[in-house]
Amino acid sequence: MAFEPPQRLVRALGESSPAGDDWLEKLPETARQAVAVRELTVERVQVPGGRSSLVVLVRLPDGTPAVLKLAPPRARPESERAALAHWDGRGAVRLLESSGLPSTSGVLLLERLHPDLSVRSLPEAKSMLEAAGTLRRLWVEPPAGYTFETVAERTGRQADAMRASADAEALPLVDAALAAREQLLAAPPEERLLHGTFRQSKVLAGERSPWLAVGPDPVVGECAFDLARLVRDRVEDLIASPAGASTTRRRVKRLAESLDVDQERLRGWTLFRAVESGVRARRVGRVQDAELLLEFAGWL
Repeated sequence: MAFEPPQRLVRALGESSPAGDDWLEKLPETARQAVAVRELTVERVQVPGGRSSLVVLVRLPDGTPAVLKLAPPRARPESERAALAHWDGRGAVRLLESSGLPSTSGVLLLERLHPDLSVRSLPEAKSMLEAAGTLRRLWVEPPAGYTFETVAERTGRQADAMRASADAEALPLVDAALAAREQLLAAPPEERLLHGTFRQSKVLAGERSPWLAVGPDPVVGECAFDLARLVRDRVEDLIASPAGASTTRRRVKRLAESLDVDQERLRGWTLFRAVESGVRARRVGRVQDAELLLEFAGWL
């Protein structure tokens, strides 16, 4: 089978780093080797797939449905592997690597969920409720001696990039976001293992549990940081609504209350993450995305 990477993945890697080209060139052979060593039967490549990995629907030698995921180093797949192993299926997709098979760098074998059915398919109120409930299950103590990136480290890199690339129009929001980050990092209320990139599309229907999270980019820090990305889900609908600003503020309040997170800390991290994403989108030429995100950030 030809393991052709979906165009969505090709575009995303092209935006983020030219180093992705080498990984893409080697991807078909890497996928063939990963399939062969595990004696898998390939069904199809998942399309449109994600922006950071190739997802292949496969079957194990005994016929069990599974997923083979291949990701470049920039996507931190070994960090994802460690987080999934620590969660061990609690709230997240289960890692299926055989104990007798050495793990291959950048290759993860996962249980098969329903790849075309995410919690985003539900009505908005229900989808938010189910997504929040899934996220709560992931917030556990990090393993002893963890090597995961911390919120301070990740947002520090992002802050440097924001300062370097923000234009005059975005500068007031960037200044507000950076000030919020400094204040939030001064006294974090807890240290938990976080999903890192949680949103509705990262929650898929499963067999052993109605909804399970996939695709973490794990980080250790406070829960409000993780919840902040969920606040802006369906941002295009919020922007299109005449009541978008008030709906956003109500969403912050409701999510904070439902998950016992401080409302102002959630608002602060939502501001930082929206501005960071907006500035980054503008930097790589996704102008429409940037406008939506920065307008949303202005409501906070």
